[in-house]
Amino acid sequence: MIKRHLLALIISRLRNFPAVALLGPRQSGKTTLARTISGVYYDLEVEHERLRLNLQWDTIIASKVPVILDEAQNYSEIFPRLRNTIDAHRNRNGRFLILGSVSPGLMKQVSEFLTGRLAICELAPFYLLEVKKSLEDPLWLAGGFPAGGLLKVDQFPVWPTNYLDLLAMRDLPAWGLSASPQVTKRFFKMLAASHGTIWNASQIGKSMGLSYHTVNSYLDFLEQAYLIRRLQPYFANIRKRLVKSPKIFWRDSGLLHALLGVHRLDGLLAQPWVGMSWEGWVIEQILTCLNVNGFNHEAFFLRTGDGYELDLVLKIRGEIWAIEIKLSTAPSNADLERLKKTGKLINADKQILISRTSQEIFGEKTISTNIRGFLRWITELKTP
Repeated sequence: MIKRHLLALIISRLRNFPAVALLGPRQSGKTTLARTISGVYYDLEVEHERLRLNLQWDTIIASKVPVILDEAQNYSEIFPRLRNTIDAHRNRNGRFLILGSVSPGLMKQVSEFLTGRLAICELAPFYLLEVKKSLEDPLWLAGGFPAGGLLKVDQFPVWPTNYLDLLAMRDLPAWGLSASPQVTKRFFKMLAASHGTIWNASQIGKSMGLSYHTVNSYLDFLEQAYLIRRLQPYFANIRKRLVKSPKIFWRDSGLLHALLGVHRLDGLLAQPWVGMSWEGWVIEQILTCLNVNGFNHEAFFLRTGDGYELDLVLKIRGEIWAIEIKLSTAPSNADLERLKKTGKLINADKQILISRTSQEIFGEKTISTNIRGFLRWITELKTP
């Protein structure tokens, strides 16, 4: 079994909070990871498991190990009970590990009943430092879902296609998405075609015969289900006109490629949008790595009206990091100089150029490296 790097952070949070919510997309490995921590497990999606929970509640609250409550969004009645149980013994930490494939209802219950009583950890599918170096390109092509094709090549693109179909037909409607499965699947494809571009709700809505308010509400659901990342623009006090709409990325590259009909690496490299695919994949690797290592951060992009652009701007550790991503094995000096110039516009503390280079340079303010090298550099930093 592949070791999940988030495990250390979950254990740390359990030592310091009465409960931890382990959230993330369906099939990302939440249950498997949780059951390495504790054997006391209840699947709240199943009726007889809810009954077992109720009958064994007195035993549960006396447990010396964390009690795992899986698919908690399906059993809202548990949240006031958890609050009362936690408040009866506020000095006891590590009591409950709550798993959920995020839905609006779950987060409402968490915020209403458990604010100040739990920490939230996010489990993404596998990321680069969790797999062997030889799996770097397969991870980009097939994505990081454990069953999605990374470990069993013949599962891609069949598994991600079925995964999206089931989300459209069952999970998203159950969470409150009002669109029909056919409309949702069409929306998936529209978002795949828009991957890495500036979000234009009016244009998407017009193409689908919907209002921009409606497509924005659909996007909210997909973001809360960890399918889509909405990267907000960075606003700085510079004398340039700035793009003010977010960029849209599919968080898992395998889902993106399945939607766009790309099944092999050579086919991916031949696509005119391959640079956008790699940019989104690299951004997701970086943000996953920061989450796994417990770094508080904010993520943005920058684009000015006269052509200056940063693929990723991070506010982290009291600093601003300006990051440019190039699908190239040999980035040029001109690439680095442009990055420095753009970074200077926002007073960046670090300028980082990420490519597929094998020649890494780590300076005090300027870094040129590949994605694996940058992720390793992040893990070696001490969290504040």
